[in-house]
Amino acid sequence: QVQLVESGGGLVQAGGSLRLSCAASGRTFRDYVMGWFRQAPGKEREFVATINWSGNVRAYADAVKGRFTISRDNAKNTVALQMNSLEPEDTAVYYCAARGGASSVRGVAPDYWGQGTQVTVSS
Repeated sequence: QVQLVESGGGLVQAGGSLRLSCAASGRTFRDYVMGWFRQAPGKEREFVATINWSGNVRAYADAVKGRFTISRDNAKNTVALQMNSLEPEDTAVYYCAARGGASSVRGVAPDYWGQGTQVTVSS
């Protein structure tokens, strides 16, 4: 089992920045590819970003490319999502996810989810 706990959400004005963090506990952190998803009201959960075990391979959804940066610290068992130039369309609950035996969380069902953290961007 892997437990994931997100933090860092909140309310920010358009153009502002937030940094989300996800703390993992349980199994060996570096065994898992990590990622972030989000779900806006009335919409399906969607992929945001993914990072491989070593941190040298990253991928992003087109909607956030160039604005968001995913990173991980295997010594601290954490993964972060730095979000810059936020837009009202980024308003959603953001979820941390972990997947074993894969190179990405995009297009696959994660093995573990966090409880989510709310991000609200006002215009």
